[in-house]
Amino acid sequence: MLTFDILQQLSQGNGTTMVNEILKLQSKTTLTVDQIRARLLTSLQVMREAVVIGIAKKNCSPTGLSGGDASRVLVSQFRLMGNIGTKAVSFALATAEVNADMGRIVAAPTAGSSGVLPGVLLAIGEALSLTDTILVDALIVAGAIGLIISERATLAGAEGGCQAECGSAAAMAAGAAVFVYGGSIEAVTHAAALALKNLTGLACDPVAGLVEVPC
Repeated sequence: MLTFDILQQLSQGNGTTMVNEILKLQSKTTLTVDQIRARLLTSLQVMREAVVIGIAKKNCSPTGLSGGDASRVLVSQFRLMGNIGTKAVSFALATAEVNADMGRIVAAPTAGSSGVLPGVLLAIGEALSLTDTILVDALIVAGAIGLIISERATLAGAEGGCQAECGSAAAMAAGAAVFVYGGSIEAVTHAAALALKNLTGLACDPVAGLVEVPC
């Protein structure tokens, strides 16, 4: 099973980066490195499209439970957070609202938690003017975090509650964020662990059984 310790040992031993080691490990069992990068670039584009669509939508979802909050957060003058944090929340809500409206999103790692990772990465990406190559690298790191969690626990809300879905998504986003800011493998590990701990115990109890509230 993959661990952060293994990634650190491989990176130090081979004198390469964490991303390169993740890609090498994955390319042995699934797709080639180029294929992995191409698929993640497509995922990144879908994430961007979902945010744009979600912010533009002012109407409610078919159930009437959600809709329009993403744009309201983005234009609100009453903010408790800075610009990056506000955008991250808006982008995450936009993605969740597109999902609730049966639109196209990237399950990261699930549909119910699909807004967390793109919310964080795209907000930071805009603030730092990050290239798609760096953002794809960040998705690779996020994917490794999700894989590490899934091999030991679960990503499914039906099995592990919101702590499994949103907890895993938060861990993936936190680790990816630290990565794009130049953090070490150890720092990425701690970020993922702290985010996951913060949501431990969160139950899955959605209103009317729909993946909308609080999802």
